[in-house]
Parts: sequence; C-alpha cells; structure tokens
Amino acid sequence: MARRDPPPVGYRLPFSALLFYFSMKTYQNRINQEVDMNSLKFIYFDLGKVLVDFTVQRMCEQMAEAAQTTPEEIHRVLFSDGLELRYERGLISTEEFYEEFCRQIGRRVDFERLAQAAADIFTWKPESAALAVHLRQAGYRLGILSNTSPLHWQHCWRRYCVLRETFRVYVLSYQVGYLKPTPEIYQAAIQLAGCQPEEIFFVDDHLPNVQGARAVGLDAVQYTGPAELAEQLCQRGCRFNY
Repeated sequence: MARRDPPPVGYRLPFSALLFYFSMKTYQNRINQEVDMNSLKFIYFDLGKVLVDFTVQRMCEQMAEAAQTTPEEIHRVLFSDGLELRYERGLISTEEFYEEFCRQIGRRVDFERLAQAAADIFTWKPESAALAVHLRQAGYRLGILSNTSPLHWQHCWRRYCVLRETFRVYVLSYQVGYLKPTPEIYQAAIQLAGCQPEEIFFVDDHLPNVQGARAVGLDAVQYTGPAELAEQLCQRGCRFNY
C-alpha cells in the first residue's frame, strides 16, 4: 500500500472538508445538548396559584360569615400564632384545628358550614391544567408538590378530576410534616419520584420555594404563566402538544 505523506506545512483543507467538519461538530453538539435536555424524568407542579387560584381574603371573608365575626378577626386567628401553618404541617388534625379555632373566637361554629367556607375558595386554571394533561399524554410522569391542609386538598381532590387522573405522586405538606421551602419536603419529593434531583423539574409561583428546590438540586422555575412554563419545558427538551 502506498504511503500517504502528511500535507506540507501551510496546507489548507478544502472548503468542502471544512464545511463537513464544522457541520458534524454542530450536529454532535446538538445531539449532546438533546441528550442533556431529555434527561428530564419527572415534573412536579405546585397546586395553589399554578393549577388553582385562590385568595386568603376570600377565605377570611367566607369564614367570617360562617363564624359571625370579621375577616380581620379570622386572619388574626389563623395567622397570628401559626394555627394555619401548624395545620398545613400536619401537626394538628382537622378536629384539633376546629377546636382551637372555636376557642380563639370564643364561640362554637357549625363545623360543616365552617369547613365549606374555608375550603370553597379555589378556581381552576384551565390553561395550566391543559398543559399538565398534554405532558401526561406525552408520557411524562407528573406529581403535585404543595403546602396545603387536609380541608383544602380534599376539596380540590373531589372537585377537580384532573388531579386524580393526571398526577401520580402527591407530596403534601400535611402528610410529610414539612413546608416548602424547607429541604425535607424536597427530599421527600425526590424519594417519591424515584429520580436523581437533576432529573426533576419543579414549578412554583413563590420564588423562595423555587430557590429552596434549587438548593437541593432540582431544576426549578418560578411560575409566571402557562405559555412561559411551556417555553421553559420546551427549552429542556420536552416534546408535547400544547
């Protein structure tokens, strides 16, 4: 076989060879990027302000009507000494929450009426829900990661069938005993997802919760709207119809 001498010093590759080389480099970089982007294996949604909307003001007004007091008094009872937060952490039961509430306002309130007033504060966000449904249909595994209470979660679970039919993992503060943005609730989410932290995407409307998720390695973004969320997912290689 004839020996091919190396090109002389100063030799330049033909333009076609250079074009082929750089096109292959570009293709390989794109492939590597897609491999990295498609490493997403699990997607967590926050509940409040992402999938459902609500206001604390509406809750206080409705509970005030049920308890025959003022919204300001309801806000004081719920939040001044952490009653609502203890309930959302699962430190007290619904019955204990009710008893403490009645003790603080100084009167007994019909439980069913009060529970309805406290829970019936949500409105569905159809664009975000549609995005979750499309992701599920595309084969992505989905979960809910939320600070919530038994009354609020049970109300949403009964009312919105998408929660039952689209999501498969539920990391709820009152069940795991921790609130976002503490690391423990995210660790529970990682364990239940069965993935590495960097393989999990999480969206939340509250920036401190996003920062807490990032601190333990999750790929987390702040929710600003369904179109922006879809764009964020597409940037990570998600393929779905929306």
